[in-house]
Amino acid sequence: MTATLSKPALKIGPYQVDTPVVLAPMAGITNVAFRRLCREYGAGLYVCEMITARAVVERHPGTLHMMTFDEQEHPRSMQLYGVDPKTMSEAVKIIVGEGLADHIDTNWGCPVAKVCRKGGGAALPYKRRLFANIISACVEAAAPAGVPVTAKFRIGIDDEHHTYLDAGRIAEAEGAAAVSLHARTAAQRYSGQADWSYIAKLKEAVTTIPVLGNGDVFTADDALRMVAEAGCDGVVVGRGCLGRPWLFGELEAAFAGREIPKGPNLGEVARVLRRHAELLVEHDGPGKAMRDLRKHMAWYFMGFPVGSELRRRFAMVSSLAELDELIGQLDHEAPFPDAAEGPRGRQGSPGKVTLPHGWLDDPDDPSVPAGADMMHSGG
Repeated sequence: MTATLSKPALKIGPYQVDTPVVLAPMAGITNVAFRRLCREYGAGLYVCEMITARAVVERHPGTLHMMTFDEQEHPRSMQLYGVDPKTMSEAVKIIVGEGLADHIDTNWGCPVAKVCRKGGGAALPYKRRLFANIISACVEAAAPAGVPVTAKFRIGIDDEHHTYLDAGRIAEAEGAAAVSLHARTAAQRYSGQADWSYIAKLKEAVTTIPVLGNGDVFTADDALRMVAEAGCDGVVVGRGCLGRPWLFGELEAAFAGREIPKGPNLGEVARVLRRHAELLVEHDGPGKAMRDLRKHMAWYFMGFPVGSELRRRFAMVSSLAELDELIGQLDHEAPFPDAAEGPRGRQGSPGKVTLPHGWLDDPDDPSVPAGADMMHSGG
């Protein structure tokens, strides 16, 4: 732990991140309500859901609503997806010109089939010149406002096509303020175990900007172990905080060398759930908020003694009044279960990554993939 704590504070451009922890952008999860809930527990950098550059340029109403930050949220971090240097540049100019965000992260880790088969997400860093052109365009567009640009990517497309070392070196050379590696390939999706040794290799290759690690950080101990084993400058937390926003308090304590707080009992979890509901209602109105909340129920109650019928009713909740009635039926004294410490969220199975025809022929082809720009934000 001493070695971990002796590291200098994480800096992303001009911003010092005292607790070296970043909330990963997750589609349908990291909206302003969830980010605020997490921030109430601990310091760090909290990134909003993925925003598509095309949707920003076209002023898509749903995307503009997603680009919402809390008044106390600083720096405001936004993840941007795109495949065209010109579109990405235009979107960044809008974002920084209108003061919509203080930090822009670029998405090169999405393993979703509909994205990769068009050359976007985790497929794109294989095209080294195109990747360099996009990072360069974003950095140049953000520079007048002093907004740092970062890049998050995976090990590569599959075991035969690793791209992370090139991606890291290119991002560093083109002026990115930091890089993050999800230590899985696109073919792995979220299955199996993340291999943190790749984070260590990236840290050896990228020497002038922070390198952050992502993958299988489910507890504060995991975070300390990743930093110790991989030598990275901080951790990116995704699925580990699903139904566990208090994880950020545990991470803050761990990195400060304090005792890690004990997990909450079921009564405290119910209070957090109720707070989450209130924040969602404030952001989206009661109808959409309750629909959005339903997917969080299994994560909040993971490992707790909640009967199947009560779980079913929570998963169909439609109002705050109904939520309160259901919360009243919980055993508020039930302690935090050991079973809740493991993996959570999507895992699935590995699979072949479908790519555009001829995609692997020439890694130095700077052509923009046809049809990969998306209007829909959030993943």
